Amino acid sequence: MIPESFIQDLLARVDVVDVVGRYVQLRKGGANLLGLCPFHNEKSPSFTVSPTKQFYHCFGCGAHGSAITFLMEHTGTSFPEAVRTLAASAGMTVPEENRSPRQQQESARRKAEESRHTQVLDAAQAHYLKQLRASPAAVRYLKQRGLTGEIAAHFGLGWSGTDRHGLTQVFPNYEDPTLVESGLVIESEDGRRYDRFRERIMFPIRNARGSLIGFGGRIIGKGEPKYLNSPETPLFSKGQELYGLWEARQAIRQEGQIIVVEGYMDVVGLAQQGIANAVATLGTATTPDHVKKLLRASDKVIFSFDGDGAGRRAAWRALQACLPVLRDDIAIRFLFLPSEHDPDSYVRELGSEAFRACLGEAVALSRFLLDELASRHNMNEAEGRASCLHEAKPLLAAIPECALRVQIEREMAKLVQLTPEEMAQVLAQQPAKPFAAGPRPAPGMGNSGAPAGSASGSDGGPPDMGYDGGHEFHDIPADDSEFIDYGQFASQGDEPAGLEGGWQQDGKPQWKGKSDWKGKGDWKGKGDWKGGKGNWKGRRDNDVGGFEGRRTMPSLAKRLLGLLLAHPELVDSMGDQQLEVIDHGPHLGLVRDLIMLAQASGARHVGALLEAAEPDSDLATVLKGLRADILSQEDLPDPQTEWDDALRRIEFDSAKSEMTKLAAAGLASEEARKRYLELSSRMTILKGAGIR
Repeated sequence: MIPESFIQDLLARVDVVDVVGRYVQLRKGGANLLGLCPFHNEKSPSFTVSPTKQFYHCFGCGAHGSAITFLMEHTGTSFPEAVRTLAASAGMTVPEENRSPRQQQESARRKAEESRHTQVLDAAQAHYLKQLRASPAAVRYLKQRGLTGEIAAHFGLGWSGTDRHGLTQVFPNYEDPTLVESGLVIESEDGRRYDRFRERIMFPIRNARGSLIGFGGRIIGKGEPKYLNSPETPLFSKGQELYGLWEARQAIRQEGQIIVVEGYMDVVGLAQQGIANAVATLGTATTPDHVKKLLRASDKVIFSFDGDGAGRRAAWRALQACLPVLRDDIAIRFLFLPSEHDPDSYVRELGSEAFRACLGEAVALSRFLLDELASRHNMNEAEGRASCLHEAKPLLAAIPECALRVQIEREMAKLVQLTPEEMAQVLAQQPAKPFAAGPRPAPGMGNSGAPAGSASGSDGGPPDMGYDGGHEFHDIPADDSEFIDYGQFASQGDEPAGLEGGWQQDGKPQWKGKSDWKGKGDWKGKGDWKGGKGNWKGRRDNDVGGFEGRRTMPSLAKRLLGLLLAHPELVDSMGDQQLEVIDHGPHLGLVRDLIMLAQASGARHVGALLEAAEPDSDLATVLKGLRADILSQEDLPDPQTEWDDALRRIEFDSAKSEMTKLAAAGLASEEARKRYLELSSRMTILKGAGIR
């Protein structure tokens, strides 16, 4: 704790005019100084700084505070960092009260370690810049993407080179442990070392203060993965950082809003076209930490994701991360581009004005929430409306008490045909807990973004796999030994007990047999289906839920869950690309749920994960069942290889299944033929990696 007496001393010795004047051009205006507010876009000055009262105030947006507050809000630093910065400028030393010698020693060690890492990263960045100037192929690639030298310099783009030991040119002591700790070098099990980044355009990642904390690399030739980030280090955590935030800080203030996109090239491509207020998450789902950082930068946030199914799922996860921080004075919106475009391709093909026009049509968070929930249920039936409200309850519970929450609840009441009073009564009867520990994947969306139960999208891809209330079971081994059971639900084969025959036809359930349920063949609700022995809650796709109690689990799902629980460090290097592969695998919803739970909660142990999971969820049931197995199993020699092999198998099987469907349809369109060739090429690569 920094003593309050020291803070008051510090504020008495620094001049708020000097602090603000470093960032804002001020002019005399009576007893105060005037300038354009750095916190919102304005043409006439409403921002004042008072030398006598030692505070700043904006009559336009209400920003107000001291020199410490200004540094925090303007540069994104924490309170202790702002105090230390001001103290250093005033020649003062922040007291280390209430800290033991051991704590002080640990703090000094941590600062020294961070300093070493920063120096190493800066030296690598200088090398990558030099390599870019000497590489015609890399420069040609950037020009083909429409980038100029000016924009490349603005973002500090570099080139890693092709040498496996290229960094020996920079670091003669290639055995320095800091090179591995900072993520620049990988050390194999046999002790050999090699550069992490090769044949990649390098994107330096900076924190809110402009300090280099890591890199992203985009391969320009053939190879996987297409994008590669620095690993988690003492400086870098992808769940907390946003690419381009430092470079976009001025544009964000000028535009009065911040755009969130999915990739480095989207940020750079938009900036090339004059839209410089964009940032990107670093290959992972949007987290609550991301949202807090975004709202510190601007009170208007627009999430712009690709228009395909993956983009819609990413948007749904972002929405869930936003709910706990909603308030009445912020605006969060969602923009979905056409499925064939990402922001970079859209702005290059149609221009910046077309993209700005799309921004003006972005959907409000409340509208996206309500429309998305309604799309998953049959709103023409009482059962569908009831299940829609059931799904909405934990989402509504996550929103803080504010006028916006009241508005959303009233809109939801209209949607499910209840009066506001009836709605309040329903919500009060069984108060829902907010969804646990971060966002879940968007239930019921296939690759095309279609609701559960729909056929595959126009992209020719398969629908989401797994138990989806209207999707197929794929590649289920006939041997019962390939499954494990958990809970108390007695079912036969792959069908809930009491539903016999006719379970699948053209990817949609044909409810026959004892229950004699036929309908339209696309059950979407979350209502209670009580036919036969069990009680199926009807949750669609791979979301937590599905069967209550006993259910069968394929050995692949058990294998992946076991790997994650025994080696939780695997979660730290996982991004949306791997989640996308898992989305295509059958019955892997619980695996995906576990990854999302671990990433959002930070839990890295079975016990901690059980604490974070919803007590009555299928995931919690599975964790309890696997806990003993995990404690007794032997360590694998290379868990990362095991994990990668499993994902390659999933991708291979998914590609094979999709190729079969395309061939069966006759490859009638150019798009289908192109997709078939893409899949064939990918399968060749996977076969080269030993997958058959």
